[in-house]
Amino acid sequence: MTDFSARVALGEQLTPVGNLHFTRSGPRQFSTFDYDPAWAQSSQAFPIEPALPLEGGPFHTPGKPGHMRDALPGVFSDAAPDDWGRRLLERAYGNGLSEFEYLTLSDDMCRQGALRFLDADGQVIRGNAADAVPRLVELETITAIARAYEQGKEISAEEMQVLAGAGGSGGARPKANVRDGDALWLAKFTSVHDQRPIERVEVATLRLARACGIRTPEVRLELTESPFPVALIERFDRRGSARIPYISARTALGKTGTDYGSYTEIVDFMRGHSADPQADFEELFRRLIFTILVSNKDDHLKNHGFLYVGKVQWRLSPVFDVNPAPGRNPHLETAILEGGSHDRSIMLALEASQFFEIAEDDARLIIREMAQKISDNWREALREVGVYGCLARYYDPAFVHEQSVAALVL
Repeated sequence: MTDFSARVALGEQLTPVGNLHFTRSGPRQFSTFDYDPAWAQSSQAFPIEPALPLEGGPFHTPGKPGHMRDALPGVFSDAAPDDWGRRLLERAYGNGLSEFEYLTLSDDMCRQGALRFLDADGQVIRGNAADAVPRLVELETITAIARAYEQGKEISAEEMQVLAGAGGSGGARPKANVRDGDALWLAKFTSVHDQRPIERVEVATLRLARACGIRTPEVRLELTESPFPVALIERFDRRGSARIPYISARTALGKTGTDYGSYTEIVDFMRGHSADPQADFEELFRRLIFTILVSNKDDHLKNHGFLYVGKVQWRLSPVFDVNPAPGRNPHLETAILEGGSHDRSIMLALEASQFFEIAEDDARLIIREMAQKISDNWREALREVGVYGCLARYYDPAFVHEQSVAALVL
């Protein structure tokens, strides 16, 4: 049996929040979290996730076979690296890491959200070197290291540490965090396995989303003239050096295992927790429609999130990870209605508009206008990022399909 412990703190001020205890016993992993009494009684206190109310605890979280990432409460799992970052840490530190080690070996500067972890002496557990995050001017170097790693080539221990330290959370594709002045950006690299211009198309799609009235992070393309362009997406959980608390929709809804959840459940959460529910209802509805119209394959609950805005309230984060997928199974990762099908259907979304507290006529107008905006602009959006000819034609079915036709004639 192996035990791990960390004090949990918040933000740059390292405000004490609570204590996390983690145990690994053979194949079993589980954790216990309890709030610091001073935090629970503070006028600035808030539950770091809905399933961890201030008046409760200690909170015990067992991992389950096949779903060991659930051995940490959702807000901690949100801060930990996902597949790409985990592979980097395994390469740097060896296989067999516990969920606690994945969390604390990742770089403190890059973890999603505002939670930080201190050792028994009150020192920040930084994971890698404190200054492991590369600068934007080093982007070509980091790209080369990531490609060498993907190709199975030998890279130095120092290069491995830098790559592991900069590794981004979320997803399986190669990525790293980079600093540009005071701002932190997520750099998404072209994979050696790519046969399509995925990073270019993601930038174009996020620009289309913004044109459709959806809140997006700042995004741009770097190394555009090289065969390996990089999508740069500004971290929305940072404001200069300040860290903003973040939870995924999966955590907000208390989902575990393979429970996919639904858009209407997200609405229910926002009804009770959003600082501006009506605005977030319409924002989420637009994202649902956009996902359908651009054949987005990545609308699972980890790809919807919330930022803390004070007074125990949350707001939808800017949209992220929107990836058109022509030819993929035409189903949503997140169902429209709780307990309903995962059909990618404009008519089903229209029928569900009442759950978003949007009048049917207004919903029809939103859908028509978004469909027209996408129809008029998607080819030019791709052209602006260097995708044209046969590459652009490959994406035709993602933007022109029976659901887009239905939306245009509503």
